[in-house]
Amino acid sequence: MTDFIFKEESEDNSDLSLPLSNKTWRILVVDDDDSVHQVTKLVLAGTEIENRQLEIVSVYSMDEAKTILQENSDFCMAFVDVVMETDHAGLELVQWIRESLKNQAIRLVLRTGQAGSAPEARVIRDYDINDYKEKTDFTSNKMITTVYASIRAYRDIMTIQRSLDAFKKLIEATHDLLKVKHLKSFGSAALNHLLSLMNVDSSALYIARTQIDFDLHSTSLIIACTGKYVCESDSLESSDIAKEVKEKIQQVFISKKHYSDEHCFVGYYQASVNAASVLFIEFENANEHFKSNLAELFATNVALILESLTKQKEIEKTQKELLFIVGEAVEARSKETGSHVKRVALICELLATKLGLDEVFIEALRLAAPLHDLGKIAIPEHILHKPGKLVGDEWKIMQSHAQLGGDILEKSTVSVSKLAARLAHYHHENWDGTGYPDGLLEHNIPIEARIMAVADVFDALGSKRCYKEPWSNDKIKEFMIAEKNKKFDASMVDIVIDNFDAFTAIRKQFPDN
Repeated sequence: MTDFIFKEESEDNSDLSLPLSNKTWRILVVDDDDSVHQVTKLVLAGTEIENRQLEIVSVYSMDEAKTILQENSDFCMAFVDVVMETDHAGLELVQWIRESLKNQAIRLVLRTGQAGSAPEARVIRDYDINDYKEKTDFTSNKMITTVYASIRAYRDIMTIQRSLDAFKKLIEATHDLLKVKHLKSFGSAALNHLLSLMNVDSSALYIARTQIDFDLHSTSLIIACTGKYVCESDSLESSDIAKEVKEKIQQVFISKKHYSDEHCFVGYYQASVNAASVLFIEFENANEHFKSNLAELFATNVALILESLTKQKEIEKTQKELLFIVGEAVEARSKETGSHVKRVALICELLATKLGLDEVFIEALRLAAPLHDLGKIAIPEHILHKPGKLVGDEWKIMQSHAQLGGDILEKSTVSVSKLAARLAHYHHENWDGTGYPDGLLEHNIPIEARIMAVADVFDALGSKRCYKEPWSNDKIKEFMIAEKNKKFDASMVDIVIDNFDAFTAIRKQFPDN
C-alpha cells in the first residue's frame, strides 16, 4: 500500500455519461503484493470508459497469469509487476504474451517498485510493452489516465482487427456470389464490415430491395440480414421481422429519403430506374460512432453490387426457363409431353451424380438436357408422327436430327449451349460403334452423350409414344441389360439397374398428362 503516493489532484466530476452497456473492459493485474490489487481496485472503482465499466481480475504470479490468458483472450490491458516469483518474472511474462501467445492487442503496462532491477530505457527497448510506471510515482489520476489511453488503444486495434476479419469474410463470400442463396451472406458480410469500421454494435441489420416490374407489379425482398431478426423468408411482408421495423423500411421506400433517430438508421438507395434498396441498422448501444455519410458511401456500392447480382440471377433464371421451353416445344411438335424433357434432365442429373462427376458439370448437364432433340424441329411432321416403322429415306431423314441439332447449338459461345450441342450431336452414338451420325466407339463418345443415351431410352421405353405403348419395368430392365456394351456404356446401365427405384420415381414425380 505504501508503494503508492496519491497526490491531491483536481477532478472533473461532471456527469456526461450515456446509459451503460452490459459489456465491460477486462483488466488483468499481475502482482504478488495484495495491497497493489487493493489499491488498483480502489482507484479504478466506479470508472466508466465509453459507457462500459471496468472488470479487474487479480492474479499473483507469472504462471497464474499465463493460465488465465490462455483461457481468456478478451483482456484489454494488463498491469504487470516485474519482480514476483523471480526478479524478472514480469519481463518473462511480457515476452511470453507477445511471442508465444502471439497476443499483440492487449496493452501491457509494466509497474515496478524496484526500478533498478529493470531500468526503463532497457526495458522499453528490449520488451514489447506499452508503458512503464514506477509504483512510487504512480498517482491515482495517472493510473486512470493510463487506463483510458490503454483501453482506447486496444479499442482502435480491435476495430482494425474486426475490419480485417470482416473483410476476409467478405472476400470469402465473393466466390459464391453467382449463387442466389449466397446473396444474403455477401450483403451481411459487407454491412458487418461497415459497422466494424465505425465501431458500431448493431442488434439488427437488413438490406431490403423493391422492384417494379414491367406490369407495374411491385415486390419487396430481404436480400441481406443479420442480427436478432434473421429471417428465412425472402419476402419483406412475410418475414418475421418486427412490425415496427417493416413499417420504417416501407416508409423509407415510399418517401425515398433517409431516416434516422437515436435507435436506428434507415438509408434509401436508388439502384436503377425501377429498383431501389433500403439499408436498416438498429443500434444496440449509443450511436456516437455512426457516420451516416460513410454508411451512405459504402451501402450505395453494396446496393449496386447486389442489384447487379440480382439482375444477373434474373437473366440466368430466364435462360434456364427458355431452355426448358424450347425443349418442351420440340417435344410438343413430336406429340410428346413436356414432362419428358423434365424427366430426362433429372435422370441425367441423377446418373451423373451416381457417377461422381463434378457438381458444375452436373448442373450444366441438367440445363442442357432438354435440348438434346432440338434437331427434330427440322424433321417433317409426317415422319415425326408416323405410327409405324420408318422405312427407306424416312429413317435417314429422322437420323439427321442429331447432326442438325448439333449444328444449330454449336454456333453459340455459351458453355451450356456447347454442352447441349454435344448432347444433340452424339446422343444416338452406340458403345459398339453402330450408332449415328459419326459411328463413334466406346469412350470416344463424350460422357454427356453416353449419359443422355441411357436417360433418353430409359424414359422413352417407360412412356407412351405414337408408335408404342409404355413398357413394363421388367421389360425395361431386360432391354437395358441386353444392350450393355452394345448400345450403352455398361457402367451406366449397372447404375440404373442398381438404383432402379430411384430412377422410376422420377417418372412418377412428373407423369405424362
